[in-house]
Amino acid sequence: LLIKSIASWSPLAIAGARSGIAALVIFFYLYARDRRLPRLRWSALQIGTALCYAGVVILFTIANKMTTAANAILLQYTAPVYVALFSYWVLRERITVADWVTVGVVLGGMLLFFLDDLAPGNLAGNIFSVLSGVFFAFFTLLLRKQKDGSPAEAVMLGNIITALVGLAFYFQAFPTAFEWGALVFLGLFQLGLSYIFYTIAIKNVTALEAILIPVIEPILNPVWVFLLLGEAPGPWALVGGVLVLGAVTALSIYKARTATPIR
Repeated sequence: LLIKSIASWSPLAIAGARSGIAALVIFFYLYARDRRLPRLRWSALQIGTALCYAGVVILFTIANKMTTAANAILLQYTAPVYVALFSYWVLRERITVADWVTVGVVLGGMLLFFLDDLAPGNLAGNIFSVLSGVFFAFFTLLLRKQKDGSPAEAVMLGNIITALVGLAFYFQAFPTAFEWGALVFLGLFQLGLSYIFYTIAIKNVTALEAILIPVIEPILNPVWVFLLLGEAPGPWALVGGVLVLGAVTALSIYKARTATPIR
């Protein structure tokens, strides 16, 4: 919603500005946590994670401007499939039958959830959405691979890279006061604080759980719309939402009861 509301700037300028704000948020978090300036290792793993992160936020912003919001979020959240396919190869984390069933139910629920809003959209925008999902999957896998280190530095570096990519597009126009407020909100909450929590969580869950649980994010959107505007979601959206929430919750409970501690 906020990305689409910023009409003055190009997608790369929006992606760069919100990431610049997010980089500052994560910088101050790391400084407060470690009581020293953040130190980048410049390892291949850290750089690869940062580049994947930059790919996620840049491609999704472009896709959000070029296709429908429903198409953009649904196609991005094909990411659990890629994580399930590559988890063992990258992390040696085995994917169980329960995991695959959950992935299938979640994807089906997402499709039902957005059924009324899906449209052919712009082909290029849809392709960017799919690519964003691929980068999201590998970002999660590589971030999980740094569980014994400090993955927040990789996210900070990814935001710095994104901010630099947008540098050439900042001066093509000047945002309004409302648009600046939207950019600050996006940088502070959507990318800054949320990814701080994500880097903490990634130490204690598998890569697949780390990609499945955030699927709750788009499912909660109509809840806020209903509470603020009184607009009730349609019956298919309700069914899809129940499927997604039920599948993710059931998998979490099942693993909490049966799985050995995550290492």
